[in-house]
Amino acid sequence: MEATLWALVPPIIAIALALITKQVYISLFAGIFVGAMFYGKGNPLTAFETIFEVMAAKIGDSWNACILIFLVVLGILVILITKAGGSRAYGEWASSKIKSRSGAMFATMALGSLIFVDDYFNCLTVGNVMRPVTDRNKISRVKLAYLIDATAAPICIIAPISSWAAAVGSSLEGVDGFQVFIQSIPFNLYALLTIGMMIFLCATKFDFGTMKKFEKNAIETGDVFSNNDREEGDIGEVQGSDKGRVFDLIIPIATLIVLCILGMLYTGGLFTGDANFIDAFANCDAALSLALGSILTLIITAVYYLIRGVVSFKDIAGSIPKGFKAMVPSILILIFAWTLSGICNGDAYLNLAGAPEFQKLSTLGWAIPAIFFLVSLGIAFATGTSWGTFALLLPIATAVVSVDSTLFIIAVSSVLAGAVCGDHISPISDTTIMASAGAQCNHVDHVNTQLPYAMTVAFVCFIGYLIGGATSNLSYGASCAITLCSSAVLLAGALVGMYFLDKSGKYALIAEKVGGIFKKKEKVEKIENNEDAE
Repeated sequence: MEATLWALVPPIIAIALALITKQVYISLFAGIFVGAMFYGKGNPLTAFETIFEVMAAKIGDSWNACILIFLVVLGILVILITKAGGSRAYGEWASSKIKSRSGAMFATMALGSLIFVDDYFNCLTVGNVMRPVTDRNKISRVKLAYLIDATAAPICIIAPISSWAAAVGSSLEGVDGFQVFIQSIPFNLYALLTIGMMIFLCATKFDFGTMKKFEKNAIETGDVFSNNDREEGDIGEVQGSDKGRVFDLIIPIATLIVLCILGMLYTGGLFTGDANFIDAFANCDAALSLALGSILTLIITAVYYLIRGVVSFKDIAGSIPKGFKAMVPSILILIFAWTLSGICNGDAYLNLAGAPEFQKLSTLGWAIPAIFFLVSLGIAFATGTSWGTFALLLPIATAVVSVDSTLFIIAVSSVLAGAVCGDHISPISDTTIMASAGAQCNHVDHVNTQLPYAMTVAFVCFIGYLIGGATSNLSYGASCAITLCSSAVLLAGALVGMYFLDKSGKYALIAEKVGGIFKKKEKVEKIENNEDAE
């Protein structure tokens, strides 16, 4: 099973169980145990030893440890801001300025687009700032989670100054990684089309799939959770000070943004003279930067609130355990996801780079980008990591396609797009988990409601990359224009078509008929199973 596709079985089991049972902790552990049993050749004792060793290594990893610190500190910061009355004051101010559901969704999308330096930072910051506003405008928590998630990785992957640009550049050897990244942006169909889709959904207030049920319930009853279990980390019960002002929220958030960016420049070597501004972002330790920035922000915020008199020292001390508790569900899911990835993604388990099957891609010509997109999507979905997918497939793209061709740029773009798409829809993706944490919604509900939206864009992307491959013999500009425009037209046609079907009532009728077909099929299978049993 080593170094084969069997390594994908444990995450597939975890994902399938999570979607079926809606119990993400148990499902993740089941996937971990299956992978450990593979590794231990069926010996349960060896399996448990492997689980503990991998889990300890993942928690002890400097990158992961910094992310956990960032999560805990941000949880404390959110509790402190809430106690100071900053969230309440901002919610009241925003409610007086934002009068519509569309306005609240556009404001969420705009804030997510502005925070482009890192997806982790984006997810938690946007969720904590916009949650009171979207709640007041009766926007379901799963819709908020989608807006957060869709403005996290899709924005970061087209932002030259971000931790993602650094990850992509470091995975491209033998070429100017930063230049290739810049050239790949217009061909990154998933990111660009996802942004376009969000604009359409926010402007028309149109929803489809499972999301429609949640949004309808939120509008009609005001229940933004749609009667599902609240997340254990929900902090809505914290009482805020009546002295709080809007600046009591703006100042900590602005401080956090500035200090995290300065932290990236510091860890990248700008202040020591080892790198220029761009290279500092490319070489930074994003996780360490977020941890340093958040801790300094917490100290500054605590001192500021004490001077303002909106919280006491006792309130600050009490925020520490409450903030930790608020992030426990997300931390637990992240640790399980990292452990699953560690068991299945080690050198002995999933080492597909350079496999003969991938070398055969060079004979497929114009279909290469579409194939890379599907492979990248599948690996990112099963492993829950887009960066790991970059590291796996980008060297292969460099090996099978001439780096001087437009086809190479399109192939690189398709890998990036597929990785972001797979990461976007994967229940075990850390970004998806953090989007749920930021929105304080049920994680499996977020995955289920986001899936139809992401797959609609993914289908158009697949066709778009077929067009891109077919036009790759043209100039870079011509191929880019044809690929991007045709993909945008396809997505617009699909969305407009569904919109008018929904308005006419035919969409619901079609969905009901499709559901009826599956129900009849299930009924027939049950009858046949009963007959077999008899």
